[in-house]
Amino acid sequence: MTTETVLPANRDSIQAASKANGEPEWLINLRVKALELAGQLELPKLEKTRIDRWQIDAYGANKAAQPVAEATGLPEIAKDLLPENEAGHLIVQHNSGAAYTQISDDLKSQGVIFTDMATAAREHGDLLQQYLHTVVKPEEHRLTALHAAVFQGGIFIHVPKNVRVELPLQALFISDDAEASFSPHVLIVAEQGSEVTYVDNVVSAGLRSELVHNAVVEIVAKPGATVRFASVHRLGKEVTDLSTRRAIVEQDARVEWILGEMNDGNCMSDTTSILKGNGSSSDHKVICVGTGDQKLNITTRAVHFGRQSSSDMITRAVMRDEATAIVNGITKIEKGATDANGEQTERVLMLSPKARGDANPMLLIDEDEVKAGHAASVGQVNKDQLYYMMSRGISKDQATRLIIYGFLAPVVSEIPLESLEKKLSEWVERKLGQ
Repeated sequence: MTTETVLPANRDSIQAASKANGEPEWLINLRVKALELAGQLELPKLEKTRIDRWQIDAYGANKAAQPVAEATGLPEIAKDLLPENEAGHLIVQHNSGAAYTQISDDLKSQGVIFTDMATAAREHGDLLQQYLHTVVKPEEHRLTALHAAVFQGGIFIHVPKNVRVELPLQALFISDDAEASFSPHVLIVAEQGSEVTYVDNVVSAGLRSELVHNAVVEIVAKPGATVRFASVHRLGKEVTDLSTRRAIVEQDARVEWILGEMNDGNCMSDTTSILKGNGSSSDHKVICVGTGDQKLNITTRAVHFGRQSSSDMITRAVMRDEATAIVNGITKIEKGATDANGEQTERVLMLSPKARGDANPMLLIDEDEVKAGHAASVGQVNKDQLYYMMSRGISKDQATRLIIYGFLAPVVSEIPLESLEKKLSEWVERKLGQ
Protein backbone atom coordinates (compact mmCIF):
# COMPACT_ATOMS: atom_id res chain seq x y z
CA MET A 1 0.00 0.00 0.00
CA THR A 2 1.35 3.43 -0.93
CA THR A 3 0.45 6.74 0.64
CA GLU A 4 0.15 9.77 -1.61
CA THR A 5 2.13 12.78 -0.42
CA VAL A 6 0.06 15.96 -0.34
CA LEU A 7 2.34 18.94 -0.94
CA PRO A 8 1.74 22.54 0.22
CA ALA A 9 2.34 23.88 -3.31
CA ASN A 10 1.54 22.98 -6.90
CA ARG A 11 3.14 23.43 -10.29
CA ASP A 12 0.85 26.26 -11.40
CA SER A 13 1.42 28.40 -8.29
CA ILE A 14 5.20 27.93 -8.48
CA GLN A 15 5.37 28.87 -12.15
CA ALA A 16 3.13 31.90 -11.58
CA ALA A 17 5.27 33.17 -8.70
CA SER A 18 8.48 32.66 -10.70
CA LYS A 19 7.17 34.52 -13.72
CA ALA A 20 5.88 37.35 -11.52
CA ASN A 21 9.42 37.74 -10.14
CA GLY A 22 10.93 37.74 -13.64
CA GLU A 23 12.95 34.59 -13.02
CA PRO A 24 14.84 32.97 -15.91
CA GLU A 25 13.60 29.76 -17.49
CA TRP A 26 16.34 27.62 -15.95
CA LEU A 27 15.22 28.57 -12.44
CA ILE A 28 11.56 27.92 -13.20
CA ASN A 29 12.46 24.46 -14.53
CA LEU A 30 14.58 23.79 -11.45
CA ARG A 31 11.66 24.66 -9.19
CA VAL A 32 9.25 22.39 -11.06
CA LYS A 33 11.69 19.49 -10.96
CA ALA A 34 12.23 20.03 -7.21
CA LEU A 35 8.47 19.94 -6.63
CA GLU A 36 8.29 16.58 -8.38
CA LEU A 37 11.09 15.31 -6.14
CA ALA A 38 9.29 16.53 -3.02
CA GLY A 39 6.38 14.24 -3.86
CA GLN A 40 8.73 11.25 -3.95
CA LEU A 41 11.05 11.89 -1.01
CA GLU A 42 10.67 11.20 2.70
CA LEU A 43 11.03 13.69 5.54
CA PRO A 44 14.47 13.78 7.21
CA LYS A 45 14.94 11.34 10.08
CA LEU A 46 15.82 13.43 13.12
CA GLU A 47 17.41 11.99 16.24
CA LYS A 48 14.65 11.30 18.81
CA THR A 49 12.28 13.80 17.16
CA ARG A 50 9.07 13.08 15.22
CA ILE A 51 9.04 16.00 12.82
CA ASP A 52 5.99 14.54 11.07
CA ARG A 53 3.98 15.52 14.15
CA TRP A 54 4.88 19.19 13.71
CA GLN A 55 2.98 21.69 11.61
CA ILE A 56 5.12 21.60 8.48
CA ASP A 57 2.64 22.34 5.69
CA ALA A 58 1.68 26.00 6.25
CA TYR A 59 3.92 27.63 3.63
CA GLY A 60 1.70 30.52 2.56
CA ALA A 61 1.82 31.99 -0.94
CA ASN A 62 4.18 34.38 -2.69
CA LYS A 63 3.26 38.00 -1.99
CA ALA A 64 5.30 40.77 -3.53
CA ALA A 65 6.90 43.10 -1.00
CA GLN A 66 6.29 46.84 -1.13
CA PRO A 67 9.72 48.50 -1.53
CA VAL A 68 10.44 51.57 0.59
CA ALA A 69 12.98 54.29 -0.15
CA GLU A 70 13.81 55.04 3.48
CA ALA A 71 14.26 52.78 6.48
CA THR A 72 11.60 54.78 8.31
CA GLY A 73 9.02 53.11 6.05
CA LEU A 74 9.81 49.62 7.37
CA PRO A 75 7.60 47.84 9.94
CA GLU A 76 8.11 48.82 13.58
CA ILE A 77 9.73 45.47 14.43
CA ALA A 78 12.55 46.32 12.00
CA LYS A 79 13.49 49.70 13.37
CA ASP A 80 15.29 48.62 16.54
CA LEU A 81 17.27 46.03 14.53
CA LEU A 82 18.64 48.39 11.89
CA PRO A 83 22.42 48.98 11.84
CA GLU A 84 23.65 51.92 13.88
CA ASN A 85 26.28 52.68 11.25
CA GLU A 86 24.65 54.46 8.31
CA ALA A 87 27.59 53.48 6.12
CA GLY A 88 26.78 49.80 6.62
CA HIS A 89 25.39 47.37 4.08
CA LEU A 90 21.85 46.11 4.63
CA ILE A 91 19.04 44.27 2.84
CA VAL A 92 15.62 43.92 4.46
CA GLN A 93 13.19 41.24 3.33
CA HIS A 94 9.55 41.77 4.34
CA ASN A 95 7.62 38.50 4.05
CA SER A 96 8.22 37.14 0.52
CA GLY A 97 10.57 39.71 -0.97
CA ALA A 98 13.09 42.51 -0.56
CA ALA A 99 11.70 45.81 0.72
CA TYR A 100 14.78 47.93 1.44
CA THR A 101 18.41 47.98 0.32
CA GLN A 102 21.32 50.05 1.61
CA ILE A 103 24.70 49.38 -0.03
CA SER A 104 27.65 51.75 -0.18
CA ASP A 105 29.49 52.58 -3.39
CA ASP A 106 32.72 51.30 -1.82
CA LEU A 107 31.35 47.76 -1.78
CA LYS A 108 30.33 47.96 -5.42
CA SER A 109 33.73 49.37 -6.42
CA GLN A 110 35.37 46.24 -4.97
CA GLY A 111 33.31 44.09 -7.30
CA VAL A 112 31.34 42.52 -4.46
CA ILE A 113 27.82 41.35 -5.26
CA PHE A 114 25.44 41.78 -2.33
CA THR A 115 21.85 41.61 -3.45
CA ASP A 116 18.51 39.96 -2.87
CA MET A 117 17.93 36.61 -4.55
CA ALA A 118 15.28 37.83 -6.99
CA THR A 119 17.64 40.52 -8.33
CA ALA A 120 20.47 38.00 -8.50
CA ALA A 121 18.35 35.71 -10.68
CA ARG A 122 17.66 38.56 -13.11
CA GLU A 123 21.06 40.30 -13.16
CA HIS A 124 23.59 37.61 -12.21
CA GLY A 125 21.88 34.51 -13.58
CA ASP A 126 24.99 32.74 -14.92
CA LEU A 127 26.84 33.08 -11.62
CA LEU A 128 23.80 32.13 -9.56
CA GLN A 129 23.09 29.07 -11.70
CA GLN A 130 26.67 27.89 -11.18
CA TYR A 131 26.29 27.60 -7.39
CA LEU A 132 22.59 27.49 -6.44
CA HIS A 133 21.58 24.17 -4.77
CA THR A 134 25.08 22.70 -5.20
CA VAL A 135 25.83 22.60 -1.48
CA VAL A 136 22.36 21.67 -0.20
CA LYS A 137 20.84 19.55 -2.94
CA PRO A 138 17.06 19.29 -3.52
CA GLU A 139 17.21 15.49 -3.69
CA GLU A 140 18.37 15.07 -0.08
CA HIS A 141 14.88 14.87 1.46
CA ARG A 142 11.41 16.35 1.21
CA LEU A 143 12.24 19.58 3.06
CA THR A 144 15.20 20.47 0.83
CA ALA A 145 13.17 19.64 -2.28
CA LEU A 146 10.24 21.76 -1.08
CA HIS A 147 12.58 24.62 -0.30
CA ALA A 148 14.10 24.49 -3.78
CA ALA A 149 10.59 24.56 -5.24
CA VAL A 150 9.02 27.35 -3.19
CA PHE A 151 11.79 29.55 -1.75
CA GLN A 152 11.15 33.25 -2.09
CA GLY A 153 13.70 35.96 -1.48
CA GLY A 154 16.97 35.59 0.31
CA ILE A 155 20.49 36.90 -0.22
CA PHE A 156 23.22 36.32 -2.80
CA ILE A 157 26.79 37.31 -1.97
CA HIS A 158 29.81 36.92 -4.24
CA VAL A 159 33.20 38.18 -3.06
CA PRO A 160 35.93 38.33 -5.73
CA LYS A 161 39.41 36.89 -5.33
CA ASN A 162 41.56 38.47 -2.58
CA VAL A 163 38.89 41.04 -1.65
CA ARG A 164 38.42 41.70 2.04
CA VAL A 165 35.03 43.18 2.98
CA GLU A 166 35.65 45.39 6.01
CA LEU A 167 32.11 45.96 7.30
CA PRO A 168 29.66 43.10 7.95
CA LEU A 169 27.01 42.51 5.31
CA GLN A 170 23.68 42.49 7.12
CA ALA A 171 20.22 41.18 6.33
CA LEU A 172 16.92 41.36 8.18
CA PHE A 173 14.13 38.90 7.40
CA ILE A 174 10.70 39.91 8.73
CA SER A 175 7.46 37.92 8.71
CA ASP A 176 4.21 39.57 9.81
CA ASP A 177 1.73 37.95 7.40
CA ALA A 178 1.07 34.22 7.80
CA GLU A 179 -0.48 34.11 4.31
CA ALA A 180 2.82 35.18 2.75
CA SER A 181 5.55 32.61 2.09
CA PHE A 182 8.67 32.98 4.21
CA SER A 183 11.39 30.59 3.05
CA PRO A 184 14.48 32.62 2.10
CA HIS A 185 17.66 31.21 0.56
CA VAL A 186 21.11 32.59 1.43
CA LEU A 187 24.02 31.80 -0.90
CA ILE A 188 27.54 33.05 -0.13
CA VAL A 189 30.47 32.46 -2.50
CA ALA A 190 33.88 33.63 -1.28
CA GLU A 191 36.54 33.35 -3.95
CA GLN A 192 40.19 32.48 -3.26
CA GLY A 193 41.82 34.54 -0.52
CA SER A 194 38.74 36.65 0.15
CA GLU A 195 37.13 37.47 3.52
CA VAL A 196 33.57 38.41 4.46
CA THR A 197 31.32 38.59 7.52
CA TYR A 198 27.58 38.15 7.11
CA VAL A 199 25.01 38.76 9.86
CA ASP A 200 21.26 38.30 9.75
CA ASN A 201 18.20 38.52 12.00
CA VAL A 202 15.11 36.43 11.32
CA VAL A 203 12.03 37.69 13.19
CA SER A 204 8.25 37.49 13.17
CA ALA A 205 5.49 39.56 14.75
CA GLY A 206 1.71 39.71 14.76
CA LEU A 207 1.08 36.39 13.00
CA ARG A 208 -2.49 35.15 13.41
CA SER A 209 -2.04 31.61 12.11
CA GLU A 210 0.66 28.99 11.67
CA LEU A 211 3.55 29.37 9.23
CA VAL A 212 6.56 27.32 8.15
CA HIS A 213 9.99 28.94 7.78
CA ASN A 214 11.88 26.46 5.58
CA ALA A 215 15.22 28.17 4.98
CA VAL A 216 18.52 27.09 3.45
CA VAL A 217 22.01 28.59 3.71
CA GLU A 218 24.78 27.58 1.30
CA ILE A 219 28.39 28.72 1.70
CA VAL A 220 31.22 28.06 -0.75
CA ALA A 221 34.62 29.02 0.70
CA LYS A 222 37.30 28.76 -1.99
CA PRO A 223 41.00 28.15 -1.13
CA GLY A 224 42.27 30.53 1.55
CA ALA A 225 38.90 32.28 1.99
CA THR A 226 37.34 33.17 5.36
CA VAL A 227 33.58 33.41 5.91
CA ARG A 228 31.98 34.39 9.20
CA PHE A 229 28.27 33.69 9.37
CA ALA A 230 26.17 34.93 12.31
CA SER A 231 22.41 34.51 12.56
CA VAL A 232 19.82 35.05 15.29
CA HIS A 233 16.33 33.60 14.87
CA ARG A 234 13.52 35.09 16.94
CA LEU A 235 10.37 33.63 15.43
CA GLY A 236 7.06 33.44 17.28
CA LYS A 237 5.19 30.45 18.61
CA GLU A 238 3.13 30.24 15.42
CA VAL A 239 6.22 29.57 13.28
CA THR A 240 7.90 26.20 12.75
CA ASP A 241 11.55 26.93 11.97
CA LEU A 242 13.26 24.43 9.65
CA SER A 243 16.79 25.67 8.91
CA THR A 244 19.41 23.77 6.91
CA ARG A 245 22.85 25.37 6.68
CA ARG A 246 25.92 23.96 5.00
CA ALA A 247 29.38 25.05 3.90
CA ILE A 248 31.94 23.54 1.56
CA VAL A 249 35.37 24.57 2.82
CA GLU A 250 38.28 24.21 0.41
CA GLN A 251 42.05 24.18 0.98
CA ASP A 252 43.20 26.45 3.85
CA ALA A 253 39.76 28.10 3.94
CA ARG A 254 37.78 28.72 7.12
CA VAL A 255 34.09 29.04 7.97
CA GLU A 256 32.80 30.26 11.33
CA TRP A 257 29.18 29.83 12.42
CA ILE A 258 27.63 31.81 15.31
CA LEU A 259 23.96 30.94 15.78
CA GLY A 260 21.33 32.06 18.27
CA GLU A 261 18.14 29.97 18.18
CA MET A 262 15.76 32.15 20.20
CA ASN A 263 12.46 31.02 18.69
CA ASP A 264 9.24 30.41 20.61
CA GLY A 265 8.01 27.61 18.33
CA ASN A 266 9.37 24.22 17.31
CA CYS A 267 12.78 24.33 15.66
CA MET A 268 14.98 22.08 13.54
CA SER A 269 18.47 23.52 13.05
CA ASP A 270 21.00 21.52 11.02
CA THR A 271 24.39 23.16 10.40
CA THR A 272 27.19 21.32 8.59
CA SER A 273 30.74 22.12 7.49
CA ILE A 274 32.26 19.89 4.82
CA LEU A 275 36.01 20.25 5.23
CA LYS A 276 36.92 19.33 1.69
CA GLY A 277 40.41 20.78 1.37
CA ASN A 278 43.70 20.18 3.14
CA GLY A 279 44.18 22.64 5.98
CA SER A 280 40.52 23.65 5.97
CA SER A 281 38.84 24.54 9.26
CA SER A 282 35.44 25.30 10.77
CA ASP A 283 34.10 26.62 14.04
CA HIS A 284 30.47 26.19 15.20
CA LYS A 285 29.06 28.10 18.15
CA VAL A 286 25.34 27.69 18.88
CA ILE A 287 23.02 28.72 21.70
CA CYS A 288 19.34 27.95 22.05
CA VAL A 289 16.80 28.81 24.72
CA GLY A 290 13.62 26.78 25.03
CA THR A 291 10.47 27.75 26.94
CA GLY A 292 6.86 26.59 27.16
CA ASP A 293 6.36 23.26 25.39
CA GLN A 294 8.88 23.92 22.60
CA LYS A 295 10.62 21.04 20.87
CA LEU A 296 14.11 21.77 19.57
CA ASN A 297 16.36 19.54 17.49
CA ILE A 298 19.79 21.16 17.09
CA THR A 299 22.49 19.43 15.04
CA THR A 300 26.03 20.60 14.31
CA ARG A 301 28.21 18.53 12.05
CA ALA A 302 31.74 18.58 10.66
CA VAL A 303 32.78 16.16 7.91
CA HIS A 304 36.55 15.94 7.38
CA PHE A 305 37.96 15.00 3.98
CA GLY A 306 41.06 17.20 3.94
CA ARG A 307 44.35 16.35 5.61
CA GLN A 308 45.21 18.55 8.63
CA SER A 309 41.65 19.84 8.67
CA SER A 310 40.23 20.99 11.99
CA SER A 311 36.79 21.57 13.48
CA ASP A 312 35.46 22.85 16.78
CA MET A 313 31.81 22.78 17.86
CA ILE A 314 30.21 24.28 20.96
CA THR A 315 26.46 24.09 21.61
CA ARG A 316 24.79 25.48 24.75
CA ALA A 317 21.06 24.99 25.40
CA VAL A 318 18.97 26.36 28.27
CA MET A 319 15.56 24.73 28.80
CA ARG A 320 12.72 26.05 30.96
CA ASP A 321 9.11 25.00 31.64
CA GLU A 322 8.32 21.84 29.61
CA ALA A 323 10.69 22.54 26.72
CA THR A 324 12.65 19.69 25.14
CA ALA A 325 16.03 19.90 23.40
CA ILE A 326 17.80 17.19 21.41
CA VAL A 327 21.35 18.45 20.84
CA ASN A 328 23.48 16.46 18.38
CA GLY A 329 27.16 16.94 17.65
CA ILE A 330 28.62 14.84 14.83
CA THR A 331 32.28 14.71 13.86
CA LYS A 332 32.95 12.51 10.82
CA ILE A 333 36.55 11.92 9.76
CA GLU A 334 36.79 10.17 6.41
CA LYS A 335 39.50 7.76 5.31
CA GLY A 336 42.51 9.73 4.08
CA ALA A 337 41.94 12.78 6.30
CA THR A 338 45.21 12.23 8.14
CA ASP A 339 46.14 14.59 10.98
CA ALA A 340 42.58 15.88 11.18
CA ASN A 341 41.44 17.29 14.53
CA GLY A 342 37.78 17.42 15.57
CA GLU A 343 36.54 18.64 18.95
CA GLN A 344 32.99 19.14 20.17
CA THR A 345 31.09 20.10 23.32
CA GLU A 346 27.34 19.94 23.95
CA ARG A 347 25.85 21.16 27.21
CA VAL A 348 22.20 21.45 28.26
CA LEU A 349 21.10 23.40 31.34
CA MET A 350 17.59 22.68 32.66
CA LEU A 351 15.85 25.27 34.80
CA SER A 352 12.70 23.33 35.72
CA PRO A 353 11.83 19.73 36.69
CA LYS A 354 9.70 19.19 33.56
CA ALA A 355 12.27 20.47 31.08
CA ARG A 356 14.12 17.82 29.11
CA GLY A 357 17.50 17.79 27.42
CA ASP A 358 19.51 15.18 25.55
CA ALA A 359 23.10 15.73 24.42
CA ASN A 360 24.31 13.27 21.78
CA PRO A 361 28.01 13.54 20.85
CA MET A 362 29.06 11.29 17.96
CA LEU A 363 32.54 10.56 16.63
CA LEU A 364 32.62 8.62 13.35
CA ILE A 365 36.26 7.99 12.46
CA ASP A 366 37.57 6.05 9.45
CA GLU A 367 41.20 7.18 9.72
CA ASP A 368 43.85 6.21 12.31
CA GLU A 369 46.15 9.25 12.39
CA VAL A 370 43.73 11.80 13.81
CA LYS A 371 42.73 13.62 16.99
CA ALA A 372 39.12 13.78 18.11
CA GLY A 373 37.31 14.42 21.35
CA HIS A 374 33.93 15.28 22.78
CA ALA A 375 32.32 16.43 26.01
CA ALA A 376 28.63 16.46 26.85
CA SER A 377 26.54 17.21 29.91
CA VAL A 378 22.89 17.61 30.87
CA GLY A 379 21.98 19.00 34.27
CA GLN A 380 20.52 21.72 36.42
CA VAL A 381 22.09 24.87 37.84
CA ASN A 382 25.09 23.88 39.93
CA LYS A 383 24.05 24.11 43.58
CA ASP A 384 27.63 24.67 44.77
CA GLN A 385 28.03 27.64 42.42
CA LEU A 386 24.68 29.00 43.56
CA TYR A 387 25.56 28.60 47.24
CA TYR A 388 28.97 30.23 46.77
CA MET A 389 27.50 33.31 45.06
CA MET A 390 24.70 33.63 47.61
CA SER A 391 27.26 33.44 50.41
CA ARG A 392 28.82 36.57 48.90
CA GLY A 393 25.58 38.51 49.28
CA ILE A 394 24.11 37.90 45.82
CA SER A 395 20.40 37.05 45.70
CA LYS A 396 19.34 33.63 44.41
CA ASP A 397 17.63 35.10 41.32
CA GLN A 398 20.62 37.25 40.46
CA ALA A 399 23.04 34.38 41.07
CA THR A 400 21.00 32.11 38.79
CA ARG A 401 20.99 34.81 36.14
CA LEU A 402 24.78 35.21 36.31
CA ILE A 403 25.30 31.46 36.04
CA ILE A 404 23.07 31.29 32.96
CA TYR A 405 24.90 34.16 31.26
CA GLY A 406 28.24 32.58 32.08
CA PHE A 407 26.95 29.35 30.57
CA LEU A 408 25.97 31.09 27.30
CA ALA A 409 28.89 33.55 27.16
CA PRO A 410 31.19 31.46 24.88
CA VAL A 411 28.70 31.97 22.06
CA VAL A 412 27.11 35.36 22.81
CA SER A 413 30.52 37.03 23.05
CA GLU A 414 31.41 35.84 19.53
CA ILE A 415 28.64 37.81 17.80
CA PRO A 416 30.55 40.07 15.33
CA LEU A 417 28.33 43.11 15.93
CA GLU A 418 28.26 44.80 19.33
CA SER A 419 24.69 46.03 18.83
CA LEU A 420 23.46 42.53 17.98
CA GLU A 421 25.37 41.03 20.90
CA LYS A 422 23.52 43.41 23.23
CA LYS A 423 20.19 42.56 21.61
CA LEU A 424 20.84 38.84 21.94
CA SER A 425 21.55 39.29 25.65
CA GLU A 426 18.28 41.21 26.00
CA TRP A 427 16.35 38.47 24.21
CA VAL A 428 17.88 35.78 26.40
CA GLU A 429 16.89 37.76 29.51
CA ARG A 430 13.37 38.38 28.23
CA LYS A 431 12.79 34.76 27.19
CA LEU A 432 14.00 33.33 30.48
CA GLY A 433 12.00 35.85 32.46
CA GLN A 434 15.01 36.85 34.51
